[in-house]
Amino acid sequence: MNVATAAKLDNAVSKDWWRGAVIYQIYPRSYQDSNGDGVGDLLGIVQRLPYIATLGVDAIWISPFFMSPMKDFGYDVSDYCDVDPMFGTLADFDAVVETAHRFGIRVMIDLVLSHTSDQHPWFAESRANRDNAKHDWYVWSDPKPDGTPPNNWLSIFGGSGWQWDARREQYYLHNFLASQPDLNFHNPNVQDALLDVATFWLNRGVDGFRLDTINFYFHDAQLRDNPALPPEERNSTIAPSVNPYNHQKHLYSKNQPENLEFLRRLRAVMEPFGAAAVGEVGDAQFGLEIMGQYTAGDDLMQMCYAFEFLANAKPSAQEFVDVLLKVDDVAADGWACWAFSNHDVQRHASRWELTAAGQRMFATLIMCLRGSVCLYQGEELGLPEADVAFDDLQDPYGIEFWPEFKGRDGCRTPMVWEKSNQYSGFSEAKTWLPVAHEHLQLSVEAQEDDPSALLHHYRKSIHFRQTHDVLAVGEHSDLTASGDVLSFKRTLGGQTIFCAFNISDTPSDLDLPSGSWLPIGAELGSAQISQDGKLHLGPWQVCLALKK
Repeated sequence: MNVATAAKLDNAVSKDWWRGAVIYQIYPRSYQDSNGDGVGDLLGIVQRLPYIATLGVDAIWISPFFMSPMKDFGYDVSDYCDVDPMFGTLADFDAVVETAHRFGIRVMIDLVLSHTSDQHPWFAESRANRDNAKHDWYVWSDPKPDGTPPNNWLSIFGGSGWQWDARREQYYLHNFLASQPDLNFHNPNVQDALLDVATFWLNRGVDGFRLDTINFYFHDAQLRDNPALPPEERNSTIAPSVNPYNHQKHLYSKNQPENLEFLRRLRAVMEPFGAAAVGEVGDAQFGLEIMGQYTAGDDLMQMCYAFEFLANAKPSAQEFVDVLLKVDDVAADGWACWAFSNHDVQRHASRWELTAAGQRMFATLIMCLRGSVCLYQGEELGLPEADVAFDDLQDPYGIEFWPEFKGRDGCRTPMVWEKSNQYSGFSEAKTWLPVAHEHLQLSVEAQEDDPSALLHHYRKSIHFRQTHDVLAVGEHSDLTASGDVLSFKRTLGGQTIFCAFNISDTPSDLDLPSGSWLPIGAELGSAQISQDGKLHLGPWQVCLALKK
């Protein structure tokens, strides 16, 4: 490791490395198979780290690779401190960290703390009887007198959030699959055990965590019923409209105030390592407010992301303004992390029905937003959502709600590296999900040879952000929607950049703010400025200008 890279990765010196960072999410089952079993693994990530380095990202976030029965593909953990043999070994993980650090890339891992697998030894002990040492490590409750569950809480995966257990003759809570029992964070011993998990991985060299379902950790100790949610307010992006989960306002099953103190304890564990966390806030009604609460000050989480830009409908210029202004209002002391795609939602190229020009515009836009950025593997290739046949589905969510909701497999198909190989260079064997035929022409190999390809635009956009500190960490102001055009200023010290984005396929004219402006970002297709200070934006075009 050279001196420059070592200094870059000294988290103790650069504790704010996460602020404005570009983070690349890897879904390990689908990134690269190194041993020919059709499933991606950790050594596959090592193999592809040189490619990731060419993107210019600051960090990778690796979705779960822990021991698991894989009922929810690793988000059901049976051992937090070991690697599932499907993905390799702890030594393989060490190789990921060492190689990534050699390239100047930090490593964040996906910690699933709100629940475990029902195969976890903690749960096996807890369910054995009502008086063992871990009897209250999970959320247990007696039935109502008529034998029904203790309250009306629902599971995101459908049906009641309570599962009957004959051993204890009690119900246990599960916000997700019945095989994913919720931990009882009201028990300090549970918190201590999970903080030990975080310490284990920090000692192995990780630079931070993505915290799955961060607002689900605590439940209401009184187990009060959730109130009904009026139909006009049912706007969830984490559950399809056919799911009755959307019929409740989840006041008591999640989002509890006790969570703040646990997050402070977690931050105290991370602080000596200079590690950072980004929390996933899953809530349609209060997501931005919770993000503000969880990232306020220097003793909570560094970043959180809500689901506003993971919604089904393409956001308009006004919706961007509304969201960003609301963040200023409810999270003034916090920090957002923005994403357009991830492993849980339809890929935004398809979700928003984007043309190639539209994809370029949004790639540039996300790099100009105040906050940090998460990119999802294949996003840089412009992959559309894959059409996975019912017989090939693996996701229990999609199987449950088919055909109205096809689940998450369409965004989880294997990464396409080559255009000629039937398994796209991902594997030499039949893959766990089929490679989408329509993805092959968008492979890394095909795009590397095409200077106009989207892959190169992502590289240029990331480089542009990282060579302009004002875009990574500066303030924003003058957030404006003029028809289909979103515009704002980014300011840091004495530097100001004006940013405008035409979020449509219709040309638009715009007046520049007062002052003298120098066009920049020509490599990103930025519009020129006319001599009279007018700005003409073509369909999906951007303008980036530096104040003289």
